[in-house]
Amino acid sequence: MGCGFELKIVCESNPKANHLLDIGIKEIQRIENLISEFNDHTLTTKINKNAGIHPVQVTQEVFDLIERSLILSKLTQGAFDISTGSLKNLYQFKNKAFGFPKREIVRKALSKVGWKKIKLNPDDLSVFLTQKGMHISFAAIGKGYAADRVKKVWLENGVSSGVINASGDLTAFGNRKDGSKWKVGIAHPDNKAEMLFFAPLKNTSVATSGDYEQFFIHNGIRYSHNINPISGLPLKGIKSVSIFSPSAELSDALATAVYVMGTDTGMHFIDQLPNTHAIFIDEKNEVSFSKKLDLANEL
Repeated sequence: MGCGFELKIVCESNPKANHLLDIGIKEIQRIENLISEFNDHTLTTKINKNAGIHPVQVTQEVFDLIERSLILSKLTQGAFDISTGSLKNLYQFKNKAFGFPKREIVRKALSKVGWKKIKLNPDDLSVFLTQKGMHISFAAIGKGYAADRVKKVWLENGVSSGVINASGDLTAFGNRKDGSKWKVGIAHPDNKAEMLFFAPLKNTSVATSGDYEQFFIHNGIRYSHNINPISGLPLKGIKSVSIFSPSAELSDALATAVYVMGTDTGMHFIDQLPNTHAIFIDEKNEVSFSKKLDLANEL
C-alpha cells in the first residue's frame, strides 16, 4: 500500500502474540492484493484498465469500499475523491523547485477526474469509470480500511489491546501492558522528531495529512503533494492536519478532505461531526483545534 505497518498487541505469551501478529499481517496483505493500484492483478488495476471501456465486476468488499468513498465525496462536496490519479501524474514532489504544468494540461487531466464519473451497479456488483484514462486510487482511505480490518480480526480472535500504525496513522484500542492509556504524538511539521502534543487514546484512530516529506517549491511557495480534486492544483497554506475519530478509514479519508477544504471550512465541517476532532497547523506553524477536542482527556 505504499507504506509500512507496525503492529503491537498486549498478550500473555510470545507464541500466541506471534500467531496473532501473523493474522494481522496476513489481513494487510490480503487487502493489498485486493485494492493496491501498484499490483497488476488487483481489482483496482482491472477497473482502471477498463476505464471508458466497460464495467468491471468486483467483490462485495471492494464494491462497499468504493460506495463509502463516494458517500464521503458527496458529504465533503468533492474534497475527497478517489479518482485524482491523473492529476498526481502532473507533478513531481521531490523537495525541489518545479514549474507548474500549463493550464490546458491541468484542464485535460481534470476531465478524467470526478467522483460522479464513477458508476456503481449494485445488481451485479460492477464498477465503471465513464471516462477513458480515469484512474482510481485508495491511497487516501486504503491504509485506514486495512487498520480497521486488522482491529476487527484481532477482536474476533480475543485480542483486547493493540495498536496498528500505518506510517503514522494510528489505531489504538484497550490499554498498555501496565494499564495506562496508549498515547499518540503529533509531530512538528518541520521536525518529525519533535512532538508538539500528546493525546491519550481509547478505541480511537488518528490520521495525519501533510507535506512532511513530499512537497515542492515554486516561486518561493511551498506546495503539498496533496492535490485539490476540484481545481487540479497542489495545496498550500496548511502544513498538516490530524483527524481523530472512532474509525481509521474515516480518519484517513477526512484528513485528506479537510486538508483540501482549508482551515476555516475544514474546521467548521469537523465541528459538525460526532466524536470527530481535528488539529490544524498552517504554513506559519500556527495551531488550531476543533471545538470539542480536549487533549487532557482520552479521545
